Amino acid sequence: MPSKISLLLTCNYEALTAEAQKEVYMEFYKLMYGAILFMVKEHAGTEDVIQEAFLKVIKHVPDFDEEDRLKAWIRVVVKNCTFNYLRKHKKVRNEVDVESVFIHDSISYATVAGTIEQEVELKAMTEAVDKCLQELKPEYRVLIELRWKQSMSYKEIADFLATNEQTVKYKLHRARELIKKRFSKDWGV
Repeated sequence: MPSKISLLLTCNYEALTAEAQKEVYMEFYKLMYGAILFMVKEHAGTEDVIQEAFLKVIKHVPDFDEEDRLKAWIRVVVKNCTFNYLRKHKKVRNEVDVESVFIHDSISYATVAGTIEQEVELKAMTEAVDKCLQELKPEYRVLIELRWKQSMSYKEIADFLATNEQTVKYKLHRARELIKKRFSKDWGV
């Protein structure tokens, strides 16, 4: 059974009945909410991004033959709207110190720190890595979060972000190199 979003392929959104419009929006909302919340980390911001992305989608629907291509295009629009939102609100996030995309609170370490000195050093290193991650572009932080925190493969990340594997590999490599440089500069490692 085709989804309600496929109605955007056949007719203009404004030509739909109020009930059909509501169903299209609710399906769009359910389809995109989790992915946006994952990146934005707050409900209110997620709502803002969803509304902005939905308005862009209904105003600029390209002529596609297949629902899959439409959904892929929608994912790209949503991703771009999310990154725009994150860039726009970067200063506010840094001032309030909202948790970054890489959440270190739930890390379980492989080795047990034997002494207080080791625990302090481990905590300082963790904070340094977290600081390095916060200084990255939002798109790099998202990629690192998806790769290591969510244990997604390159292909899964590419599908999730509506891009190709080579782009994901390239950007992850760049993100790793930036983290290494910043960490080496701070710690002399």
